[in-house]
Amino acid sequence: MRGLIFLLGMGGLLPMAIATPMVGVIAYYWISFMSPQMEVWGIAAAPPWALLSVLATLLGCVVAGEPKRLPRNGMVVLVILFVILTTISSLFALGPRSLVLPYWSQIAKTLFFLLVLAGLLTQRHRIHALVWIMVISLGFYGVTGGLFAIVTGGRFHVFGPPASIIGDNNQLAVSLLMVLPLMNYLRLQSGHGVVRKGLVVAMLLTLLSIFASYSRGGLLGLAAVTLFFWWKSRHKLATGLVMAAALVGAFAFMPARWTARMETIVHYQHSNSAQDRLRVWREALGIAFARPLTGGGYRSTVTPQVIHQFYPGVIPRAVHDVWLEVLSENGFPAFFVWLGMLLLGFLNIRRIRQLARGDPRLAWADDLARMSQVTLIAFVSAGSFLSMGYYDLYFSLLVALAATRELVARAVEAVPEEHHPRAAVSLVSAPAIASAPLARTSRAGAVPSWRLRRLGQ
Repeated sequence: MRGLIFLLGMGGLLPMAIATPMVGVIAYYWISFMSPQMEVWGIAAAPPWALLSVLATLLGCVVAGEPKRLPRNGMVVLVILFVILTTISSLFALGPRSLVLPYWSQIAKTLFFLLVLAGLLTQRHRIHALVWIMVISLGFYGVTGGLFAIVTGGRFHVFGPPASIIGDNNQLAVSLLMVLPLMNYLRLQSGHGVVRKGLVVAMLLTLLSIFASYSRGGLLGLAAVTLFFWWKSRHKLATGLVMAAALVGAFAFMPARWTARMETIVHYQHSNSAQDRLRVWREALGIAFARPLTGGGYRSTVTPQVIHQFYPGVIPRAVHDVWLEVLSENGFPAFFVWLGMLLLGFLNIRRIRQLARGDPRLAWADDLARMSQVTLIAFVSAGSFLSMGYYDLYFSLLVALAATRELVARAVEAVPEEHHPRAAVSLVSAPAIASAPLARTSRAGAVPSWRLRRLGQ
């Protein structure tokens, strides 16, 4: 039955993508983030759904009259540079072509579709739809994982869909950690009480699912996200009490063997896993300095033919660090571009908040920027212990932030300074604002500009 529903759903989405390419984007990222094809069997699991979604989207961009040019922003330039540099590093990779090329093909397709995404994120509701598909795709595993933990008393690990980037319990924990702030963004923006309450429940279950993944990297990332989220909160006391209650409840719920596993974080000197990770970090750094321009190619530390050229006799292992993964596999030029994308993401967040501050029309952008900042903190903190340097959710969020900055900048430029909501509100006395109910707004809505101008006269 699941296979039939999935087949009918994709069969309906693909024709719609030709008429409305953004539907194809949603279909592609649903397949990419959630991997629903891994949850079905038979004919429904056989087709290359991601490729079909890409082809339908590209065809739609041609026949539906969508813009035929890329936006002119720094993120697009960096994505193109990263594609070029990773392609060069793959051409000079030390590993066998049969291993390197499939990884290059997969990552190159991910990066290419980012350019398609950048060209289509031209409206607020499209950015909102992208965030929704992120939350729905990963939130499904957060909610079901949390329910599974409740039923089993947290005695078993929570995993993602098999043969996917989030199949491992550690990678699932980082993904869920990244999507938690985006759930909160949707909660802030929703005008329906049922949706807001449902998202709160989903956030609590997702939090429990992170604990039940038994991921030590996930726990460290959660600690960083919790502190940062509290620091950026507008209501620190209320937020701190809620977060403390949720964390204490989760700690109390998990069994003793979970506690014993997490204690190895403190006593890492006596943990074989921690020592192996430190060793492979040194090896990855050694490969990067030995081949600074191109690195060793994808999967360098995992491929015996490559790692044994530099460290004979060691056991091949994954890097388990996003920074060293990109550096050792692609060299310093590609790493600096990758790092530039991350820094530009934070700069875009800062600029969005500067432009949106005090403007009720742009409250949605301010909320998205604040919550995306927490998501990026989750990625860099928890990702420092996992091999997820090319995670498509991370890349797509960076592109969405660049698109949001452009939308906010255009919205601010479109309103003359004397008619700007901030200027209009500042001309009104506090009693006048209090007596004008039409001027009040919420995070989910915006005051029409004509009403603000009227108040300012």
